[in-house]
Amino acid sequence: MVGFYHLTSLPILLLLVGLWGIFVIPFNLITILISLELLLLAASLNFIIFSIYLSDLVGQIFALLILTVAGAESAIGLAILLSFYRLRGEITISSLVSLKAS
Repeated sequence: MVGFYHLTSLPILLLLVGLWGIFVIPFNLITILISLELLLLAASLNFIIFSIYLSDLVGQIFALLILTVAGAESAIGLAILLSFYRLRGEITISSLVSLKAS
């Protein structure tokens, strides 16, 4: 039987992998974008698990809202990264200095 604590270990693992991708290996902007998506997925998975555990539908609706916003965020983020790559020829954190307004 899969218990509540077993179910909550997966979002915690996703959260740790997302934080690791942002803070430990922040060399590429695509890696950071994927790590942010993992963080949003962990949050929505937590909402779904607690919604099922508490027999409440609001958590599942909120998880759908989070996934919708995450999809829009990734589409806009990838479009910005693509245009930045076409302009500069690289997608690294060190090349973001050129985006600062003088």
